[in-house]
Amino acid sequence: MVKIRLRRMGAKKQPTYRFVVCDAKSPRDGAFIEILGHYNPRTEPKTVVVNEEKVKAWLAKGAQPSDPVRRLFAELGLVPRGFVPPKKAVPAAAAPAEAAE
Repeated sequence: MVKIRLRRMGAKKQPTYRFVVCDAKSPRDGAFIEILGHYNPRTEPKTVVVNEEKVKAWLAKGAQPSDPVRRLFAELGLVPRGFVPPKKAVPAAAAPAEAAE
């Protein structure tokens, strides 16, 4: 599964973050596929810079945003507030086994 999440950058005790597309199994600061923008929570107001075209393209391809990313994207209007991605359907072969129990 591909996820859109935050990657921590910056010096010690001075965090900034990048929005990255990566495999769900990769570590927080590990390998990523593409950078979508950056986020600085330390400025007033908080700085959020995102390439909206790339974000919409990745969401259309099925990338799942993490909870903090979903909240930030909702503030920007990229996803509706309370957006919950659809769950994957249970394969037909697995459904009768669960019903028999």
